[in-house]
Amino acid sequence: MFEEKLNTFLEKKTNKNKIIVIYWPTASGKTAISINIAKKLNTEIISTDSRQIFKEMNIWTAKILKEEMDWVRHHMIDIIYPNEEYSVWEFKNEAEKIINDLIIKWKIPILCWWTGLYIDSLIYDFKIPKVEADWDLRKKLEDEAKDFWVDFVYEKLKKLDPKNYHKIHKNNLQYVIRAIEVITKTWKSKYEQAVNKIAKYDILFLTPYDGNREKLYDRINLRVEKMFEDWLLEEVKNLLKKYKKTDFWLKTIWYEEIIKYFDWEYSLEEAKDKIKQNTRNYAKRQLTWFRKYEK
Repeated sequence: MFEEKLNTFLEKKTNKNKIIVIYWPTASGKTAISINIAKKLNTEIISTDSRQIFKEMNIWTAKILKEEMDWVRHHMIDIIYPNEEYSVWEFKNEAEKIINDLIIKWKIPILCWWTGLYIDSLIYDFKIPKVEADWDLRKKLEDEAKDFWVDFVYEKLKKLDPKNYHKIHKNNLQYVIRAIEVITKTWKSKYEQAVNKIAKYDILFLTPYDGNREKLYDRINLRVEKMFEDWLLEEVKNLLKKYKKTDFWLKTIWYEEIIKYFDWEYSLEEAKDKIKQNTRNYAKRQLTWFRKYEK
């Protein structure tokens, strides 16, 4: 399907280094395409997924399995523990080292998976300021989330950044708090920091999504069911034995439903339905973000 586009891209003369971006929402079939192209070009894949950076969170993040990698080297997966912090600034700096190393070896890096901000931080000239953590502010906001739930903290972000707050899901407390922290310290939204939107590379954008939203939603529903079949509940139970709820589950959306099931607030079917609905809503936001790549 992508053979002609790939060949045209490889033959094109350019002064910029080449890079391939395989994008589009969760459950759209990116993994198989990235593996096939990486093997064809004898190159490596850099994950641009803000959840797959966490160790021990495998089923829930739909993390690629070792056997699925098919001997293709993958980077930026399993790099921190669930109770550790990791900013876009840190991701950008580490991933750019890998990109430069591959380019030096005359290999074309492949970026794959679905965190749009991570992708943008690499392909555009993002001037991400290194805003130091304000631990007192973080503790205050985390306490408020516990006492008054996440909506209370999300409303604070909405007032501070009415133009961009909707780009972060309210349940992704880590990102909500970070956005508040950045705007409080710099008086600028994290989405309005100095960015040169001219691409740094000659980029081939590839997507397996064919525009059929109904089919995409069906795939999402099937993926959620498979996660439960693959012992998702056991994975979350094991995480809860090792970490506090505030250490990991608020850093990734959808853990709330599992926690509520464990706390008898939801039945298993209610939890599944909520997860499917939230995942579909997340995919809608991804579709909006990624459409700019089509231009």
